[in-house]
Amino acid sequence: MADTKSGRDKQAREEERRRIQRDISEARERGDEPEPTADPPTECHRRGCSEPVAFSVTERYQEETGAGAVEATAFLCADHAAGESPTNLYDAYEGYVFRVEPVAGGDGS
Repeated sequence: MADTKSGRDKQAREEERRRIQRDISEARERGDEPEPTADPPTECHRRGCSEPVAFSVTERYQEETGAGAVEATAFLCADHAAGESPTNLYDAYEGYVFRVEPVAGGDGS
């Protein structure tokens, strides 16, 4: 096949299309990766509490608007973490999560 301007243009368009498809495919693969986490705060999340963080409390539930799953995490002192319990059980589904975990270096004794 002869090297023509229209042939080069077609090859360039096809290469651009392949690059876009590759970028979309890579973005979909990265979509399952968790966001990088920052260092946890040093004080309790509750207003007016200046106690050191001891636990992270995470709950994943279905958004009431139907927008999908929402995950909320709060970093709490030992006293406030002891009072936590699941609050969105009415929207529980297969991927529902309620988790209380000690924070490294926290006072989770």
